[in-house]
Amino acid sequence: MSAPSAASTAAKATDTGAGTTPATAVGTSAPAHSVPPNRRMAAVIVLIPLVAALALWAFAWPNARTAPRDLPLGVAGPATAVTQVEKQLAHREGAFEIHRYADETAAREAIEDRTVYGAVVVTQAGPKLLTASAASPMVAQLLQQAVTQQAAEEGVRVAITDVVATSPNDPRGAAFGAGVLPLALAGTASGAMVTLLGLRRGRAAGALVGAAVLVGLAATAITESWLGVLGGHWWAEAGVLSLTTLAVGGTVAGFASLLGKPGMGLGALLIVFVGNPFAGAATAPQLLPEPAGALGRLLPPGAGVSLLRSVSFFDGAAALAPALVLTAWAAFGLTAVLLGHLLRRAPKPAERTATEPAPAPVPAG
Repeated sequence: MSAPSAASTAAKATDTGAGTTPATAVGTSAPAHSVPPNRRMAAVIVLIPLVAALALWAFAWPNARTAPRDLPLGVAGPATAVTQVEKQLAHREGAFEIHRYADETAAREAIEDRTVYGAVVVTQAGPKLLTASAASPMVAQLLQQAVTQQAAEEGVRVAITDVVATSPNDPRGAAFGAGVLPLALAGTASGAMVTLLGLRRGRAAGALVGAAVLVGLAATAITESWLGVLGGHWWAEAGVLSLTTLAVGGTVAGFASLLGKPGMGLGALLIVFVGNPFAGAATAPQLLPEPAGALGRLLPPGAGVSLLRSVSFFDGAAALAPALVLTAWAAFGLTAVLLGHLLRRAPKPAERTATEPAPAPVPAG
């Protein structure tokens, strides 16, 4: 074969990809991104401010609009006096949801059952205000200000009793409220790590459960044994914290199992930017603007807060609803992790790239 024909054959092999490696691949590797650099730069410029705006809205909006909205409040005493109290409370339109009770004993039971946050009891000695700072220190303070201010205008002194008090080590509930974000982050991290490490089925479920149990034990050791923030049964509180973490981790891993990595991001956004600020841990769901209060109780962080209050301070009263919410999210996550691969189409095998040079033509004759 002549030299020109050999050179022509080599050039054709290079052009078709069947011959020598392109010059751009010698010594350096080409970037793996299929999106042009300008578009990637624009994505960073646009998406980061959007995420910041979303976070600012989610965390600042509920706190800036804190006010009682249909807050359950009991009223007890003689019918005439109770009617007068109801009229006075009605001046705050939409603030309170009034529950009537026969006497102080019934009102106390309603507070201990978490039916109401407090109660105004009219007696011959004067009005009494029953509160439950364990349900929400902010609500207890709000009720105290509202009732005492109204009584002061009438020249009446109000006796205040905290029926179910919060821990003396956390009188304002600051430590209790601060514990929501670490649990949300721990659960989100466990779900993300299960996804990024490629764990599947039984191993993924085992990792989520194991991490949740250890997080629950560690969190209870810190908040109960060390800080003294909680006041219930140690193992019951550990169970609540573990279930909350499992529900969060299962949510993130479950969405990832069904939708891939975009699902992991969706789960993280739902927990951190919606569930956490809408949980009402430092306030109460009825103090948040709608639909934040209602939505927060349907997500793992808010349900976990409510269940932990019930177990720690109210002997399990009103624990069923939040326990069912957490169980439902945990079951969804574990089921998706175990069976999600059946719902997603198996990826097509990657096409092989020819690396062998084309055989040289056999000379005739």
